[in-house]
Amino acid sequence: ARHAGRIIQRIEESGFQIRAIKRLHLTRTQAEGFYAVHRERPFFAGLTDFMSSGPVVVLALEAADAIKKWRTLMGATDPAQADAGTLRKEFGTSIERNATHGSDAPETAAFEVGYFFAGYELT
Repeated sequence: ARHAGRIIQRIEESGFQIRAIKRLHLTRTQAEGFYAVHRERPFFAGLTDFMSSGPVVVLALEAADAIKKWRTLMGATDPAQADAGTLRKEFGTSIERNATHGSDAPETAAFEVGYFFAGYELT
Protein backbone atom coordinates (compact mmCIF):
# COMPACT_ATOMS: atom_id res chain seq x y z
CA ALA A 1 0.00 0.00 0.00
CA ARG A 2 3.07 2.28 0.16
CA HIS A 3 2.85 3.22 -3.50
CA ALA A 4 -0.94 3.27 -3.75
CA GLY A 5 -1.23 6.96 -4.59
CA ARG A 6 1.25 6.80 -7.45
CA ILE A 7 -0.22 3.55 -8.78
CA ILE A 8 -3.74 5.00 -8.70
CA GLN A 9 -2.52 8.08 -10.55
CA ARG A 10 -1.03 5.85 -13.27
CA ILE A 11 -4.28 3.86 -13.46
CA GLU A 12 -6.33 7.01 -14.01
CA GLU A 13 -3.81 8.45 -16.48
CA SER A 14 -4.10 5.19 -18.44
CA GLY A 15 -7.82 5.71 -19.00
CA PHE A 16 -9.35 3.43 -16.39
CA GLN A 17 -12.38 4.44 -14.35
CA ILE A 18 -12.23 3.41 -10.71
CA ARG A 19 -15.65 1.93 -9.95
CA ALA A 20 -14.80 1.13 -6.30
CA ILE A 21 -11.81 1.33 -3.97
CA LYS A 22 -11.02 0.10 -0.45
CA ARG A 23 -7.99 -0.01 1.82
CA LEU A 24 -8.02 -2.99 4.15
CA HIS A 25 -5.89 -5.50 6.02
CA LEU A 26 -6.72 -9.04 4.94
CA THR A 27 -6.79 -11.83 7.47
CA ARG A 28 -4.94 -14.99 6.51
CA THR A 29 -8.33 -16.66 5.96
CA GLN A 30 -9.46 -13.86 3.62
CA ALA A 31 -6.22 -14.07 1.63
CA GLU A 32 -6.58 -17.86 1.39
CA GLY A 33 -10.16 -17.46 0.14
CA PHE A 34 -9.18 -14.91 -2.47
CA TYR A 35 -6.30 -17.03 -3.76
CA ALA A 36 -8.08 -20.39 -3.31
CA VAL A 37 -7.50 -21.26 -6.97
CA HIS A 38 -3.77 -21.46 -6.13
CA ARG A 39 -4.17 -23.58 -2.96
CA GLU A 40 -2.16 -26.53 -4.34
CA ARG A 41 0.62 -24.38 -5.80
CA PRO A 42 4.00 -24.23 -4.01
CA PHE A 43 3.82 -20.44 -3.63
CA PHE A 44 0.39 -20.40 -1.92
CA ALA A 45 1.61 -20.15 1.70
CA GLY A 46 4.10 -17.38 0.94
CA LEU A 47 1.56 -15.47 -1.13
CA THR A 48 -1.16 -15.59 1.50
CA ASP A 49 1.34 -14.76 4.27
CA PHE A 50 2.45 -11.68 2.36
CA MET A 51 -1.05 -10.58 1.36
CA SER A 52 -2.17 -10.72 5.00
CA SER A 53 0.97 -9.04 6.40
CA GLY A 54 -0.17 -5.44 5.98
CA PRO A 55 -2.66 -3.14 4.33
CA VAL A 56 -3.71 -3.60 0.71
CA VAL A 57 -5.70 -1.37 -1.61
CA VAL A 58 -8.30 -3.10 -3.76
CA LEU A 59 -9.93 -1.50 -6.78
CA ALA A 60 -12.60 -2.39 -9.30
CA LEU A 61 -11.54 -0.92 -12.63
CA GLU A 62 -13.45 -0.29 -15.83
CA ALA A 63 -12.24 0.43 -19.36
CA ALA A 64 -12.71 -0.85 -22.87
CA ASP A 65 -10.92 -4.23 -23.03
CA ALA A 66 -10.07 -3.71 -19.36
CA ILE A 67 -8.46 -7.08 -18.62
CA LYS A 68 -6.02 -6.93 -21.52
CA LYS A 69 -5.31 -3.25 -20.92
CA TRP A 70 -4.72 -3.80 -17.17
CA ARG A 71 -2.45 -6.79 -17.70
CA THR A 72 -0.37 -4.72 -20.12
CA LEU A 73 -0.09 -1.84 -17.63
CA MET A 74 0.86 -4.26 -14.82
CA GLY A 75 3.60 -5.99 -16.80
CA ALA A 76 5.09 -9.45 -16.30
CA THR A 77 4.49 -11.17 -12.95
CA ASP A 78 8.23 -11.06 -12.21
CA PRO A 79 9.29 -7.40 -12.00
CA ALA A 80 12.76 -8.37 -13.27
CA GLN A 81 11.12 -9.55 -16.51
CA ALA A 82 8.60 -6.70 -16.79
CA ASP A 83 8.91 -4.08 -19.50
CA ALA A 84 10.03 -0.56 -18.62
CA GLY A 85 7.08 1.69 -17.87
CA THR A 86 4.93 -1.04 -16.33
CA LEU A 87 3.69 -0.90 -12.75
CA ARG A 88 5.49 -4.06 -11.71
CA LYS A 89 8.79 -2.86 -13.16
CA GLU A 90 8.47 0.44 -11.30
CA PHE A 91 6.95 -0.68 -7.99
CA GLY A 92 7.51 -4.45 -7.68
CA THR A 93 10.46 -5.79 -5.71
CA SER A 94 10.13 -9.54 -6.34
CA ILE A 95 7.85 -12.08 -7.98
CA GLU A 96 5.99 -12.39 -4.66
CA ARG A 97 5.92 -8.64 -3.99
CA ASN A 98 5.08 -7.41 -7.45
CA ALA A 99 2.84 -4.48 -6.46
CA THR A 100 -0.31 -5.42 -8.37
CA HIS A 101 -2.83 -8.18 -9.05
CA GLY A 102 -5.11 -8.52 -12.01
CA SER A 103 -7.83 -10.84 -13.18
CA ASP A 104 -7.01 -13.02 -16.16
CA ALA A 105 -10.56 -13.52 -17.50
CA PRO A 106 -14.06 -12.04 -17.14
CA GLU A 107 -15.14 -14.95 -14.91
CA THR A 108 -12.16 -14.42 -12.62
CA ALA A 109 -12.86 -10.69 -12.51
CA ALA A 110 -16.48 -11.32 -11.50
CA PHE A 111 -15.33 -13.50 -8.57
CA GLU A 112 -12.55 -11.12 -7.52
CA VAL A 113 -14.63 -7.94 -7.66
CA GLY A 114 -17.45 -9.72 -5.81
CA TYR A 115 -15.00 -10.93 -3.15
CA PHE A 116 -14.31 -7.37 -2.03
CA PHE A 117 -17.27 -5.29 -3.18
CA ALA A 118 -21.04 -5.55 -2.89
CA GLY A 119 -22.97 -4.51 -5.99
CA TYR A 120 -24.13 -1.28 -4.37
CA GLU A 121 -20.50 -0.22 -3.84
CA LEU A 122 -19.77 -0.16 -7.56
CA THR A 123 -20.47 3.33 -8.89
